[in-house]
Amino acid sequence: MAPQRNAGAGAEAELPEYAGHYRLESCLGSGGMGVVHLARSTSGLKLAVKVVHAEFARDPEFRGRFRQEVAAARQVSGAFTAPVVDADPEAGRPWMATLFIPGPTLSEHVKRNGPMASLPLRRLMAGLAEGLRDIHRVGVVHRDLKPSNVLLADDGPKVIDFGISRPKDSELRTETGKLIGTPPFMAPEQFRRPREVGPAADIFALGSVLVHAATGRGPFDSDSPYVVAYQVVHDEPDLTGVPDDLAPLVRRCLAKEPEDRPSPDELMRELRSVAASYDTQVFIPGQRSWTDTPAGPAPGTGPGAEPDDEPDDKPDDKPGKEPDEESGGGPDPGSEPPATAERAPAEEAEQGSRRTGRSPRRPGRRTLLAAGAVALAVLGALAAIPLSGGEGAAPERTARAGFRPWETAPSTASGVPQCSYGAGRLLCAQPGAVFALDPEDGSLLWRHTVARTFRSEPPALSGGLVQPRLNKGRSLEALDPASGEPVWRRGAGEHRGLLPVGGVLLLPGTDGTVTGVDGASGDTRWSRPVPGHAAPRLDSFAGDPLAYATSPSGDGSGTRVTAVDPRTGQVRWDARLAGTLEPVGSADGSVVLVSVDPVYREARAVIRYAPDTREVRRFTLPAPLPQPHGTVRGDVVHLTGTGGRLVAVDMEGLRQRWSLETGVTRSSAPVADGRHVYVTAPDGRLLAVDARAGRLVGQTPPRLGTSDRVAAALPRPVVADGRVHASAPDGTVFAVDGRDPADW
Repeated sequence: MAPQRNAGAGAEAELPEYAGHYRLESCLGSGGMGVVHLARSTSGLKLAVKVVHAEFARDPEFRGRFRQEVAAARQVSGAFTAPVVDADPEAGRPWMATLFIPGPTLSEHVKRNGPMASLPLRRLMAGLAEGLRDIHRVGVVHRDLKPSNVLLADDGPKVIDFGISRPKDSELRTETGKLIGTPPFMAPEQFRRPREVGPAADIFALGSVLVHAATGRGPFDSDSPYVVAYQVVHDEPDLTGVPDDLAPLVRRCLAKEPEDRPSPDELMRELRSVAASYDTQVFIPGQRSWTDTPAGPAPGTGPGAEPDDEPDDKPDDKPGKEPDEESGGGPDPGSEPPATAERAPAEEAEQGSRRTGRSPRRPGRRTLLAAGAVALAVLGALAAIPLSGGEGAAPERTARAGFRPWETAPSTASGVPQCSYGAGRLLCAQPGAVFALDPEDGSLLWRHTVARTFRSEPPALSGGLVQPRLNKGRSLEALDPASGEPVWRRGAGEHRGLLPVGGVLLLPGTDGTVTGVDGASGDTRWSRPVPGHAAPRLDSFAGDPLAYATSPSGDGSGTRVTAVDPRTGQVRWDARLAGTLEPVGSADGSVVLVSVDPVYREARAVIRYAPDTREVRRFTLPAPLPQPHGTVRGDVVHLTGTGGRLVAVDMEGLRQRWSLETGVTRSSAPVADGRHVYVTAPDGRLLAVDARAGRLVGQTPPRLGTSDRVAAALPRPVVADGRVHASAPDGTVFAVDGRDPADW
């Protein structure tokens, strides 16, 4: 059939007849980014082809974002999604073709058939757990898993629509911006801690999807998305109607804290035990029925099928449903968080350093597939409170003669090591362990065991002692940097983190009080609120003796910024600046902040404030930068954002020096040494970008590992003595010569 013609006016009034070699037969759905068509290949294979809206096709920045979507979709295997068949991001109207998958969405199925029974619910949960494991392994976090994004195919559920970074069409609009996702299926951290959104958010969404499938409603239900958002963060889920055998597992998925939710592997293990007393063949691949009734035409695929009018959904840029047409479609690739897998513990005898040549490790087939044709790299994850030396860099010196690259697996603890530099040592942490490495050859100098619930953040050097970054509310302890032995311990009360600034540790309390603790002795120096701040965010930066407290106004129109002397708690200066601002660095007595959309968290501008003169210099970014993270060196600010873009902004000349599309879904926050800008990627690669020209000049091989777990924050590189140190998902820490990244 000929393509349907849009009745509306404008650029979309006449839809294209072909995308590449594929004839577009009918429109399956339309969303913020483009229109999805049913099409056929030359051989007759049914495809779902997404064609970008004409208005965005003219935007070079949007084309870059679309390239990232195509790359993300190609990284995920087709076992649990719709595989990418072909794409052309450079076409006049960019497009992507995925395999057409017949079958209704979960939303349509529940609407037409009512809630699912226990057996198909277990099939659904197992299939989604398998799908999320596959997605997370290649560094993608979906962030918008909901019933309309789950296709019920004959061989199991398929997760579609990865493209949540839309220029418009967000489900929840406010005067100040947009919220990424659909409130009834979003995790608490997506509302309260956007920087900490990782794979566990998809597990929360899976729990909400299961409640919808079992009851026809969500675990948090209201006509107002704002009320739903409050319920998600504060209230317990309503699991009435969820089968008793599945309710405990669903409740674990809906835990408020990400670390309390099960991983996809844990879900599958639990489901095997649940299914054992019912029907173990649920988990054997093959034809699946999504009802307990005799087989008939697939719901929503026969004549008379009605379009989905689920109130929490909207027309989306994924396959929809039309009368007399089958439904199906492919992923709308998304980006944002990368996979970090954990390494299997090494034998104690093999934990020493391993010197390597130019290629420290030959990646296996799985690693190569994960790396893909596109470089996985830049997306800042969690900008955790920076450490002493918070830019990830130590004082720069020339690399010593005779230095050779090395890598080591220093600990039996699981997780990605997070490292900093101090006292001539590389100081690292993993959940359950803190250790020190010789930066010259990677040899293990000491290891100190801490509670397994230890939250992995880089240790800091304060008062001449190593300060582990413990979970909120836990006791503090300081370690001798030479031996790793404890020097002092003390209770910390209820606190929201730990910020080392010089020789003082700042503990922001849950009641708004900030306490200054002497790093050398553990004694309390002072404890008081920061005037004008109820619960401030605290930041510090390398080489800056001050700490900065920031609090945005309720309407997002302004931010109070206060500089605090960490030794006394006294206010050095106080300012009220326009916009919702987040500090990213400081230089020459000025503080640099990014102005962000308070809901959607897109950076719109960079601001430099000089307190001595009260001068405010503002540079508006040519294109918004989602989920920004940055570093400052002199007059230049380097920023990364979701989708792989890295930009350099000259705050003296108020211009953008360059913008680089790295081709990756996310990376660590950047670190700059004047010659290069460094980031780490989800697959364990370290990338170097020429700081002057803005081009990629070197990268190390992947070190992905085999686990399905993904870290919430990718580790910042550490620059010291002309070397660059980094860590990877397989548990290794490695070092390379920073003088010539082309030799990596």
